[in-house]
Amino acid sequence: MLAPPRTVVRREGGLYALERALQRRGFRQVAGADEAGRGACAGPLVAAAAILPEGKRGEIDELADSKLLTPAARERVYDEVVARALAWSVVIIPPTEVDARGLHVCNLAAMRRALASLSTPPEYVLTDGFPVDGLGVPGLAVWKGDRVAACVAAASVLAKVTRDRLMVQLHDQFPAYGFAVHKGYITDEHTAALREHGPCAEHRFSYVNVAAASGRGNRPPRARRPGLVEAAPVLFDASEAQPPMLPAVAGGTVGVASGDQPQPSPCVGEDEAMEGEKR
Repeated sequence: MLAPPRTVVRREGGLYALERALQRRGFRQVAGADEAGRGACAGPLVAAAAILPEGKRGEIDELADSKLLTPAARERVYDEVVARALAWSVVIIPPTEVDARGLHVCNLAAMRRALASLSTPPEYVLTDGFPVDGLGVPGLAVWKGDRVAACVAAASVLAKVTRDRLMVQLHDQFPAYGFAVHKGYITDEHTAALREHGPCAEHRFSYVNVAAASGRGNRPPRARRPGLVEAAPVLFDASEAQPPMLPAVAGGTVGVASGDQPQPSPCVGEDEAMEGEKR
């Protein structure tokens, strides 16, 4: 039996070349998944998944890796992705869960849940950086996938815009830390606020810098969050077309938003990962 011809995807083919090649091989519904907030030491970890339609409808002006877009451009692209995607979903992992389960475990679980929440089941999955198992369909982890595959770039914008909106709201609750500016990433201003005020409920106590500011750096990463400091998770109503500016509510650990078709600032700071966790 002859092996099927090898598919070659050239970089100069552009952001849509990989998906188009997969679609020519029979994988019509290609989903992309990405996350935002992995390198932040405060706020939630947010993962998103998206399936863009074939042809011109799936080609979105300005679509790119969310970190390369201005905040205004991200908002415009976000609206286009929500309006055009065959299916999309967003999952929020609160800092309490990152502390309890570990960053890498939560990262994979969030992308897995975002993909499982798509109302249109994907036939092939592209993920940014990390392979995600247990999906029941073939997939490929793509290095810098948000700069290579359109569906991954779309997911990166969904995740980034959702998380930025949540961090702006957290700024209203915890104005001393400047979350609206640095979005929970490690900057000089954020570090100074941590030293002056100590961590708040939305910080990740499993991270080295937060643990040091809290005086609990001598404890194992998963035992650093004080028992009385609980971050209230936020949930999306899955029936809503766009994730709103959500208040914190009690109950549950992971929020999911999803959408079906038809429907009417660069990342800052270093990745300060949990001690002992795989990056």
